Amino acid sequence: MTMTNVFYSTQQVRIGECKAASAKGLEMYSLMERAGQAVFAIGMAQYPSSEHWLICCGGGNNGGDGYIVASLAKSIGLYVTVWQVGDPEMLTGDARMAYEHWQNHGGNVSEPQDRVPDSVDVVIDALLGTGLSGMVRPGMLSLIETLNQSMKPVIAVDIPSGLCGDTGCVLGGAIVAKHTVSFIGLKQGLVTGKAREYVGELHFAGLGVEDAFNQQNHPAVTAIHTKMPGQMLPKRFATSHKGTHGKALLIGGNDGMGGAIILAAMAAARCGAGMTAVLCHPHNVTPLLMSAPEVMSACWDKAQAIERRLQWCDVLTVGPGLGRDETSFAIYQAVQNVEKPKVVDADGLYFLMQQPNQDPLRVITPHPGEAAQLLQVSVEEIEADRYASVQALHRQYGGVVVLKGAGTLVYDGKQISVCMAGNPGMASAGMGDVLAGVITSLIAQGLPLVDATQLGVLIHSMAADQNSESYGERGLLASDLLPHLRQLVNH
Repeated sequence: MTMTNVFYSTQQVRIGECKAASAKGLEMYSLMERAGQAVFAIGMAQYPSSEHWLICCGGGNNGGDGYIVASLAKSIGLYVTVWQVGDPEMLTGDARMAYEHWQNHGGNVSEPQDRVPDSVDVVIDALLGTGLSGMVRPGMLSLIETLNQSMKPVIAVDIPSGLCGDTGCVLGGAIVAKHTVSFIGLKQGLVTGKAREYVGELHFAGLGVEDAFNQQNHPAVTAIHTKMPGQMLPKRFATSHKGTHGKALLIGGNDGMGGAIILAAMAAARCGAGMTAVLCHPHNVTPLLMSAPEVMSACWDKAQAIERRLQWCDVLTVGPGLGRDETSFAIYQAVQNVEKPKVVDADGLYFLMQQPNQDPLRVITPHPGEAAQLLQVSVEEIEADRYASVQALHRQYGGVVVLKGAGTLVYDGKQISVCMAGNPGMASAGMGDVLAGVITSLIAQGLPLVDATQLGVLIHSMAADQNSESYGERGLLASDLLPHLRQLVNH
Protein backbone atom coordinates (compact mmCIF):
# COMPACT_ATOMS: atom_id res chain seq x y z
CA MET A 1 0.00 0.00 0.00
CA THR A 2 1.67 3.19 -1.20
CA MET A 3 1.23 6.31 0.92
CA THR A 4 -0.24 9.29 -0.88
CA ASN A 5 0.76 12.94 -0.48
CA VAL A 6 -2.71 14.43 -0.81
CA PHE A 7 -5.57 14.68 1.67
CA TYR A 8 -9.28 15.33 1.38
CA SER A 9 -12.29 16.37 3.43
CA THR A 10 -14.69 13.67 4.55
CA GLN A 11 -17.38 15.16 2.32
CA GLN A 12 -15.11 14.92 -0.71
CA VAL A 13 -14.49 11.24 -0.02
CA ARG A 14 -18.11 10.46 0.84
CA ILE A 15 -19.37 11.93 -2.43
CA GLY A 16 -16.36 11.06 -4.54
CA GLU A 17 -16.11 7.37 -3.66
CA CYS A 18 -19.47 6.67 -5.29
CA LYS A 19 -18.48 8.51 -8.47
CA ALA A 20 -15.10 6.81 -8.54
CA ALA A 21 -16.64 3.37 -8.10
CA SER A 22 -19.12 4.10 -10.87
CA ALA A 23 -16.31 5.25 -13.16
CA LYS A 24 -14.60 1.90 -12.57
CA GLY A 25 -17.82 -0.09 -13.01
CA LEU A 26 -17.83 -1.27 -9.39
CA GLU A 27 -20.65 -1.73 -6.91
CA MET A 28 -20.20 -0.11 -3.51
CA TYR A 29 -20.25 -3.53 -1.87
CA SER A 30 -17.15 -4.40 -3.87
CA LEU A 31 -15.41 -1.41 -2.30
CA MET A 32 -16.49 -2.63 1.13
CA GLU A 33 -14.97 -6.03 0.39
CA ARG A 34 -11.73 -4.41 -0.75
CA ALA A 35 -11.64 -2.23 2.34
CA GLY A 36 -12.03 -5.26 4.57
CA GLN A 37 -9.34 -7.10 2.64
CA ALA A 38 -6.95 -4.16 3.07
CA VAL A 39 -7.47 -4.05 6.84
CA PHE A 40 -7.11 -7.82 7.10
CA ALA A 41 -3.86 -7.72 5.11
CA ILE A 42 -2.41 -5.04 7.41
CA GLY A 43 -3.44 -7.05 10.45
CA MET A 44 -1.76 -10.21 9.21
CA ALA A 45 1.36 -8.34 8.14
CA GLN A 46 1.72 -6.57 11.47
CA TYR A 47 0.64 -9.42 13.75
CA PRO A 48 1.41 -12.66 11.88
CA SER A 49 1.39 -14.83 15.01
CA SER A 50 -1.93 -13.53 16.31
CA GLU A 51 -4.65 -16.10 17.01
CA HIS A 52 -7.62 -14.22 18.46
CA TRP A 53 -9.09 -11.12 16.84
CA LEU A 54 -11.78 -8.92 18.40
CA ILE A 55 -13.83 -7.07 15.78
CA CYS A 56 -15.87 -4.13 17.11
CA CYS A 57 -18.62 -3.11 14.71
CA GLY A 58 -20.86 -0.06 14.66
CA GLY A 59 -24.15 0.49 12.90
CA GLY A 60 -22.97 1.93 9.59
CA ASN A 61 -20.73 1.00 6.69
CA ASN A 62 -17.68 1.13 8.95
CA GLY A 63 -19.25 -1.79 10.79
CA GLY A 64 -19.78 -3.52 7.46
CA ASP A 65 -16.05 -3.26 6.79
CA GLY A 66 -15.55 -4.92 10.16
CA TYR A 67 -17.73 -7.88 9.21
CA ILE A 68 -15.68 -8.38 6.05
CA VAL A 69 -12.52 -8.46 8.19
CA ALA A 70 -14.19 -10.92 10.58
CA SER A 71 -15.13 -13.29 7.74
CA LEU A 72 -11.62 -13.21 6.29
CA ALA A 73 -10.01 -13.85 9.67
CA LYS A 74 -12.35 -16.76 10.36
CA SER A 75 -11.70 -18.24 6.92
CA ILE A 76 -8.03 -18.86 7.75
CA GLY A 77 -8.75 -20.38 11.14
CA LEU A 78 -8.34 -17.44 13.48
CA TYR A 79 -10.57 -17.29 16.54
CA VAL A 80 -12.83 -14.29 15.97
CA THR A 81 -15.04 -12.45 18.44
CA VAL A 82 -17.44 -9.83 17.11
CA TRP A 83 -18.87 -7.12 19.34
CA GLN A 84 -21.79 -5.31 17.72
CA VAL A 85 -22.97 -1.97 19.08
CA GLY A 86 -26.75 -1.92 18.73
CA ASP A 87 -29.04 -4.46 17.12
CA PRO A 88 -27.34 -6.04 14.07
CA GLU A 89 -30.78 -6.67 12.57
CA MET A 90 -31.04 -2.91 12.14
CA LEU A 91 -28.12 -2.86 9.72
CA THR A 92 -29.01 -1.86 6.16
CA GLY A 93 -27.51 -1.83 2.68
CA ASP A 94 -23.97 -3.05 2.19
CA ALA A 95 -23.35 -3.34 5.92
CA ARG A 96 -26.33 -5.70 6.14
CA MET A 97 -24.92 -7.83 3.32
CA ALA A 98 -21.56 -8.10 5.09
CA TYR A 99 -23.27 -9.04 8.35
CA GLU A 100 -25.38 -11.74 6.66
CA HIS A 101 -22.28 -13.16 4.98
CA TRP A 102 -20.67 -13.42 8.40
CA GLN A 103 -23.75 -15.13 9.83
CA ASN A 104 -24.12 -17.52 6.89
CA HIS A 105 -20.59 -18.75 7.45
CA GLY A 106 -21.14 -19.60 11.09
CA GLY A 107 -20.14 -16.31 12.65
CA ASN A 108 -21.57 -15.23 15.99
CA VAL A 109 -22.24 -11.75 17.32
CA SER A 110 -22.31 -10.56 20.91
CA GLU A 111 -22.81 -7.32 22.78
CA PRO A 112 -19.74 -5.38 23.94
CA GLN A 113 -18.40 -6.42 27.32
CA ASP A 114 -16.86 -4.41 30.13
CA ARG A 115 -13.49 -6.05 29.64
CA VAL A 116 -11.49 -7.23 26.65
CA PRO A 117 -10.62 -10.94 27.01
CA ASP A 118 -6.97 -11.58 27.85
CA SER A 119 -6.69 -13.98 24.92
CA VAL A 120 -7.35 -11.24 22.35
CA ASP A 121 -4.28 -10.42 20.27
CA VAL A 122 -5.67 -7.78 17.90
CA VAL A 123 -8.64 -5.41 18.04
CA ILE A 124 -10.30 -4.05 14.89
CA ASP A 125 -12.04 -0.70 15.40
CA ALA A 126 -14.96 -0.58 12.95
CA LEU A 127 -17.26 1.46 15.17
CA LEU A 128 -17.85 5.00 13.95
CA GLY A 129 -15.90 5.84 10.80
CA THR A 130 -15.88 9.30 9.24
CA GLY A 131 -19.64 9.88 9.47
CA LEU A 132 -19.48 10.93 13.12
CA SER A 133 -21.11 14.29 13.81
CA GLY A 134 -21.17 15.72 17.29
CA MET A 135 -19.72 14.26 20.45
CA VAL A 136 -19.40 10.53 21.04
CA ARG A 137 -22.40 9.20 22.96
CA PRO A 138 -21.89 7.85 26.51
CA GLY A 139 -22.37 4.17 25.65
CA MET A 140 -19.90 4.31 22.77
CA LEU A 141 -17.51 6.39 24.86
CA SER A 142 -17.53 3.67 27.52
CA LEU A 143 -16.61 1.05 24.91
CA ILE A 144 -13.82 3.23 23.54
CA GLU A 145 -12.41 3.60 27.05
CA THR A 146 -12.61 -0.17 27.57
CA LEU A 147 -10.65 -0.82 24.38
CA ASN A 148 -8.03 1.81 25.20
CA GLN A 149 -7.56 0.51 28.74
CA SER A 150 -7.02 -3.03 27.46
CA MET A 151 -3.68 -1.97 25.92
CA LYS A 152 -4.37 -4.38 23.04
CA PRO A 153 -3.10 -3.25 19.62
CA VAL A 154 -5.93 -1.64 17.66
CA ILE A 155 -6.24 -1.35 13.90
CA ALA A 156 -8.68 1.44 13.03
CA VAL A 157 -10.85 1.09 9.94
CA ASP A 158 -10.57 4.35 7.95
CA ILE A 159 -10.23 6.51 11.09
CA PRO A 160 -9.94 5.92 14.84
CA SER A 161 -13.46 6.09 16.25
CA GLY A 162 -14.09 9.40 17.98
CA LEU A 163 -11.78 11.49 15.80
CA CYS A 164 -13.14 14.15 13.48
CA GLY A 165 -12.05 13.29 9.96
CA ASP A 166 -11.90 16.95 8.94
CA THR A 167 -10.15 18.58 11.89
CA GLY A 168 -8.41 15.79 13.78
CA CYS A 169 -9.97 16.90 17.06
CA VAL A 170 -11.22 14.38 19.61
CA LEU A 171 -15.00 14.37 19.93
CA GLY A 172 -15.19 13.49 23.60
CA GLY A 173 -12.99 10.41 23.39
CA ALA A 174 -11.26 8.40 20.69
CA ILE A 175 -9.60 5.08 20.01
CA VAL A 176 -5.83 5.11 20.41
CA ALA A 177 -4.80 2.99 17.42
CA LYS A 178 -1.51 1.33 16.59
CA HIS A 179 -2.46 1.39 12.92
CA THR A 180 -5.06 3.21 10.84
CA VAL A 181 -6.00 2.06 7.35
CA SER A 182 -7.66 4.86 5.38
CA PHE A 183 -9.40 4.28 2.06
CA ILE A 184 -9.69 5.95 -1.37
CA GLY A 185 -8.61 9.42 -0.18
CA LEU A 186 -6.70 10.10 3.02
CA LYS A 187 -8.76 12.23 5.38
CA GLN A 188 -7.21 15.57 6.24
CA GLY A 189 -8.02 15.18 9.93
CA LEU A 190 -5.65 12.22 10.29
CA VAL A 191 -2.43 14.20 10.02
CA THR A 192 -2.47 17.24 12.30
CA GLY A 193 -3.07 18.21 15.90
CA LYS A 194 -4.37 15.70 18.44
CA ALA A 195 -4.93 13.13 15.71
CA ARG A 196 -1.19 12.43 15.70
CA GLU A 197 -1.61 10.87 19.16
CA TYR A 198 -4.42 8.55 18.06
CA VAL A 199 -3.77 7.43 14.48
CA GLY A 200 -0.60 5.40 15.02
CA GLU A 201 1.03 4.27 11.79
CA LEU A 202 -1.03 5.51 8.86
CA HIS A 203 -1.68 3.20 5.90
CA PHE A 204 -3.46 4.03 2.66
CA ALA A 205 -5.53 1.69 0.50
CA GLY A 206 -6.90 3.15 -2.73
CA LEU A 207 -9.17 0.13 -3.32
CA GLY A 208 -8.46 0.35 -7.04
CA VAL A 209 -10.39 3.60 -7.50
CA GLU A 210 -7.92 6.18 -6.19
CA ASP A 211 -6.92 7.34 -9.68
CA ALA A 212 -10.52 8.01 -10.66
CA PHE A 213 -11.13 9.73 -7.32
CA ASN A 214 -8.05 11.95 -7.61
CA GLN A 215 -9.01 13.01 -11.13
CA GLN A 216 -12.40 14.17 -9.89
CA ASN A 217 -11.27 15.96 -6.72
CA HIS A 218 -8.78 18.71 -5.89
CA PRO A 219 -6.97 17.89 -2.64
CA ALA A 220 -7.93 20.00 0.36
CA VAL A 221 -4.43 19.57 1.81
CA THR A 222 -1.10 18.43 0.38
CA ALA A 223 1.89 16.94 2.15
CA ILE A 224 5.22 18.76 2.09
CA HIS A 225 7.50 16.12 0.66
CA THR A 226 10.79 15.62 -1.12
CA LYS A 227 13.33 12.83 -0.89
CA MET A 228 16.23 15.14 -1.75
CA PRO A 229 15.68 18.63 -0.27
CA GLY A 230 18.97 19.97 -1.59
CA GLN A 231 17.82 19.54 -5.18
CA MET A 232 15.16 22.21 -4.64
CA LEU A 233 17.84 24.83 -3.98
CA PRO A 234 19.54 26.83 -6.75
CA LYS A 235 22.63 25.22 -8.25
CA ARG A 236 25.96 26.60 -7.05
CA PHE A 237 28.45 27.56 -9.74
CA ALA A 238 32.24 27.56 -9.62
CA THR A 239 32.30 31.33 -10.09
CA SER A 240 29.85 32.11 -7.29
CA HIS A 241 30.89 34.02 -4.18
CA LYS A 242 29.43 34.66 -0.73
CA GLY A 243 27.23 37.47 -1.97
CA THR A 244 25.71 35.20 -4.59
CA HIS A 245 24.02 33.01 -1.99
CA GLY A 246 22.12 35.66 -0.14
CA LYS A 247 22.49 38.06 2.76
CA ALA A 248 20.43 37.13 5.80
CA LEU A 249 19.83 39.51 8.69
CA LEU A 250 18.46 38.24 12.01
CA ILE A 251 17.28 40.66 14.67
CA GLY A 252 16.75 39.60 18.27
CA GLY A 253 18.68 38.49 21.32
CA ASN A 254 17.76 40.96 24.03
CA ASP A 255 19.59 40.98 27.35
CA GLY A 256 19.34 37.48 28.83
CA MET A 257 17.90 35.97 25.63
CA GLY A 258 20.96 35.70 23.43
CA GLY A 259 20.61 31.97 22.84
CA ALA A 260 17.57 32.44 20.63
CA ILE A 261 19.27 34.68 18.09
CA ILE A 262 22.46 32.60 18.16
CA LEU A 263 20.49 29.47 17.28
CA ALA A 264 18.62 31.27 14.50
CA ALA A 265 21.83 32.70 13.05
CA MET A 266 23.68 29.38 13.16
CA ALA A 267 20.75 27.67 11.44
CA ALA A 268 20.73 30.31 8.71
CA ALA A 269 24.46 29.89 8.14
CA ARG A 270 24.37 26.08 8.21
CA CYS A 271 21.55 25.99 5.68
CA GLY A 272 23.69 27.88 3.19
CA ALA A 273 23.11 31.62 3.43
CA GLY A 274 26.17 33.26 1.88
CA MET A 275 26.39 35.97 4.53
CA THR A 276 24.63 36.06 7.89
CA ALA A 277 24.44 39.08 10.19
CA VAL A 278 22.82 39.71 13.56
CA LEU A 279 21.56 42.82 15.31
CA CYS A 280 21.30 42.19 19.05
CA HIS A 281 21.68 43.63 22.54
CA PRO A 282 25.26 44.76 23.28
CA HIS A 283 25.62 42.08 25.98
CA ASN A 284 25.15 39.33 23.39
CA VAL A 285 27.69 40.40 20.77
CA THR A 286 30.60 38.60 22.45
CA PRO A 287 28.67 35.35 23.12
CA LEU A 288 27.55 35.38 19.49
CA LEU A 289 31.10 35.79 18.16
CA MET A 290 32.33 33.02 20.44
CA SER A 291 29.58 30.64 19.26
CA ALA A 292 29.56 31.57 15.57
CA PRO A 293 32.53 33.67 14.42
CA GLU A 294 31.30 33.39 10.83
CA VAL A 295 28.27 35.52 11.72
CA MET A 296 28.64 39.30 11.55
CA SER A 297 27.22 41.20 14.51
CA ALA A 298 26.27 44.70 15.54
CA CYS A 299 24.62 46.34 18.55
CA TRP A 300 21.07 47.39 17.98
CA ASP A 301 21.48 50.50 20.13
CA LYS A 302 23.15 52.23 17.20
CA ALA A 303 20.62 53.63 14.74
CA GLN A 304 23.21 53.86 11.98
CA ALA A 305 24.04 50.15 12.29
CA ILE A 306 20.37 49.22 12.10
CA GLU A 307 19.76 51.33 9.01
CA ARG A 308 22.88 50.03 7.28
CA ARG A 309 22.00 46.39 7.88
CA LEU A 310 18.39 46.82 6.81
CA GLN A 311 19.60 48.24 3.50
CA TRP A 312 22.26 45.52 3.14
CA CYS A 313 20.16 42.39 3.62
CA ASP A 314 18.11 40.38 1.12
CA VAL A 315 15.84 38.95 3.80
CA LEU A 316 15.44 39.55 7.51
CA THR A 317 14.05 37.83 10.57
CA VAL A 318 12.77 39.66 13.61
CA GLY A 319 11.69 38.12 16.88
CA PRO A 320 13.93 35.39 18.36
CA GLY A 321 14.74 36.62 21.86
CA LEU A 322 13.70 40.14 20.83
CA GLY A 323 12.03 41.00 24.10
CA ARG A 324 9.11 43.35 24.61
CA ASP A 325 10.67 46.59 25.87
CA GLU A 326 10.67 50.00 24.20
CA THR A 327 13.89 49.36 22.30
CA SER A 328 12.52 46.10 20.93
CA PHE A 329 9.34 47.81 19.82
CA ALA A 330 11.24 50.60 18.08
CA ILE A 331 13.34 48.05 16.18
CA TYR A 332 10.22 46.10 15.22
CA GLN A 333 8.62 49.25 13.83
CA ALA A 334 11.75 50.04 11.80
CA VAL A 335 11.59 46.57 10.25
CA GLN A 336 7.97 47.01 9.20
CA ASN A 337 8.93 49.87 6.90
CA VAL A 338 11.35 47.67 4.94
CA GLU A 339 9.84 46.24 1.75
CA LYS A 340 11.85 43.04 1.77
CA PRO A 341 10.99 39.42 2.59
CA LYS A 342 10.83 38.98 6.32
CA VAL A 343 10.20 36.23 8.86
CA VAL A 344 8.38 37.26 12.04
CA ASP A 345 8.61 34.92 15.00
CA ALA A 346 8.35 34.86 18.80
CA ASP A 347 8.32 38.39 20.28
CA GLY A 348 7.94 39.81 16.79
CA LEU A 349 4.51 38.17 16.75
CA TYR A 350 3.67 39.90 20.02
CA PHE A 351 4.24 43.29 18.40
CA LEU A 352 2.35 42.21 15.28
CA MET A 353 -0.60 41.45 17.52
CA GLN A 354 -0.38 45.00 18.87
CA GLN A 355 -0.35 46.48 15.37
CA PRO A 356 -2.09 44.03 13.01
CA ASN A 357 -1.41 44.52 9.33
CA GLN A 358 -1.09 42.55 6.10
CA ASP A 359 2.22 42.04 4.34
CA PRO A 360 2.55 39.78 1.27
CA LEU A 361 6.33 39.58 1.79
CA ARG A 362 6.07 38.21 5.33
CA VAL A 363 6.24 34.73 6.85
CA ILE A 364 4.78 34.36 10.33
CA THR A 365 5.54 31.27 12.40
CA PRO A 366 3.23 31.10 15.45
CA HIS A 367 2.82 28.12 17.73
CA PRO A 368 -0.78 27.52 18.92
CA GLY A 369 -0.43 29.88 21.88
CA GLU A 370 0.83 32.71 19.69
CA ALA A 371 -1.81 31.94 17.07
CA ALA A 372 -4.48 32.25 19.75
CA GLN A 373 -3.18 35.69 20.68
CA LEU A 374 -2.99 36.79 17.05
CA LEU A 375 -6.62 35.79 16.48
CA GLN A 376 -7.80 36.72 19.99
CA VAL A 377 -9.25 33.29 20.67
CA SER A 378 -8.32 30.43 23.01
CA VAL A 379 -5.66 27.82 22.32
CA GLU A 380 -8.43 25.22 22.47
CA GLU A 381 -10.21 26.97 19.61
CA ILE A 382 -7.01 27.01 17.55
CA GLU A 383 -6.41 23.30 18.08
CA ALA A 384 -10.06 22.35 17.56
CA ASP A 385 -9.65 23.14 13.85
CA ARG A 386 -6.07 23.86 12.84
CA TYR A 387 -7.01 24.11 9.17
CA ALA A 388 -9.56 26.84 9.83
CA SER A 389 -7.08 28.55 12.15
CA VAL A 390 -4.27 28.77 9.60
CA GLN A 391 -6.72 30.15 7.06
CA ALA A 392 -7.97 32.75 9.55
CA LEU A 393 -4.39 33.81 10.27
CA HIS A 394 -3.77 34.33 6.58
CA ARG A 395 -6.96 36.33 6.11
CA GLN A 396 -5.91 38.70 8.87
CA TYR A 397 -2.15 38.94 8.28
CA GLY A 398 -1.50 37.83 4.69
CA GLY A 399 1.80 36.47 3.42
CA VAL A 400 2.70 32.89 4.32
CA VAL A 401 1.53 31.41 7.61
CA VAL A 402 3.17 28.56 9.51
CA LEU A 403 1.01 27.08 12.27
CA LYS A 404 3.46 25.03 14.27
CA GLY A 405 2.61 21.90 16.23
CA ALA A 406 2.06 18.22 15.53
CA GLY A 407 1.47 18.20 11.79
CA THR A 408 2.72 21.75 11.17
CA LEU A 409 0.64 23.58 8.56
CA VAL A 410 1.76 26.08 5.91
CA TYR A 411 -0.73 28.28 4.05
CA ASP A 412 -0.20 30.99 1.45
CA GLY A 413 -3.83 31.73 0.60
CA LYS A 414 -3.92 29.12 -2.16
CA GLN A 415 -3.11 25.67 -0.77
CA ILE A 416 -2.71 24.28 2.74
CA SER A 417 0.24 21.94 3.15
CA VAL A 418 1.08 19.72 6.11
CA CYS A 419 4.42 18.43 7.36
CA MET A 420 4.34 14.70 8.01
CA ALA A 421 7.82 14.63 9.56
CA GLY A 422 8.74 15.59 13.11
CA ASN A 423 8.45 14.04 16.56
CA PRO A 424 7.61 14.92 20.20
CA GLY A 425 11.28 15.49 20.98
CA MET A 426 10.94 18.82 19.18
CA ALA A 427 8.95 20.17 22.12
CA SER A 428 12.00 21.88 23.58
CA ALA A 429 13.32 25.43 23.82
CA GLY A 430 14.94 26.96 20.76
CA MET A 431 13.31 24.79 18.09
CA GLY A 432 11.29 27.70 16.76
CA ASP A 433 14.39 29.90 16.62
CA VAL A 434 16.15 27.31 14.48
CA LEU A 435 13.14 27.09 12.17
CA ALA A 436 13.11 30.86 11.70
CA GLY A 437 16.78 30.75 10.74
CA VAL A 438 16.25 27.89 8.30
CA ILE A 439 13.42 29.65 6.48
CA THR A 440 15.38 32.90 6.37
CA SER A 441 18.37 31.13 4.84
CA LEU A 442 16.32 29.47 2.12
CA ILE A 443 14.69 32.77 1.17
CA ALA A 444 18.14 34.39 1.05
CA GLN A 445 19.26 31.72 -1.41
CA GLY A 446 16.52 32.64 -3.84
CA LEU A 447 13.58 30.36 -3.14
CA PRO A 448 10.12 31.93 -3.40
CA LEU A 449 8.53 32.70 -0.05
CA VAL A 450 6.13 29.75 0.09
CA ASP A 451 8.67 27.26 -1.29
CA ALA A 452 11.27 28.36 1.24
CA THR A 453 8.76 28.09 4.04
CA GLN A 454 7.55 24.63 3.09
CA LEU A 455 11.06 23.30 2.56
CA GLY A 456 12.25 24.93 5.77
CA VAL A 457 9.49 23.34 7.81
CA LEU A 458 10.24 19.96 6.24
CA ILE A 459 14.01 19.85 6.68
CA HIS A 460 13.69 21.24 10.21
CA SER A 461 11.46 18.28 11.10
CA MET A 462 13.56 15.80 9.12
CA ALA A 463 16.66 16.94 11.00
CA ALA A 464 14.89 16.29 14.29
CA ASP A 465 13.82 12.84 13.09
CA GLN A 466 17.33 11.93 11.99
CA ASN A 467 18.82 12.90 15.33
CA SER A 468 16.07 11.12 17.26
CA GLU A 469 16.62 7.92 15.31
CA SER A 470 20.19 7.85 16.59
CA TYR A 471 19.77 9.15 20.14
CA GLY A 472 16.07 9.11 21.01
CA GLU A 473 13.52 11.88 21.37
CA ARG A 474 14.04 12.71 25.03
CA GLY A 475 16.79 15.28 25.49
CA LEU A 476 16.74 16.49 21.88
CA LEU A 477 18.15 20.03 21.76
CA ALA A 478 17.62 22.66 19.10
CA SER A 479 21.36 22.82 18.48
CA ASP A 480 21.38 19.07 17.76
CA LEU A 481 19.65 19.82 14.47
CA LEU A 482 22.45 21.93 13.00
CA PRO A 483 24.69 19.18 11.52
CA HIS A 484 21.65 17.39 10.10
CA LEU A 485 20.41 20.58 8.47
CA ARG A 486 23.68 20.94 6.61
CA GLN A 487 23.43 17.36 5.34
CA LEU A 488 19.84 17.80 4.23
CA VAL A 489 20.42 20.95 2.16
CA ASN A 490 23.20 19.14 0.31
CA HIS A 491 21.24 16.05 -0.69
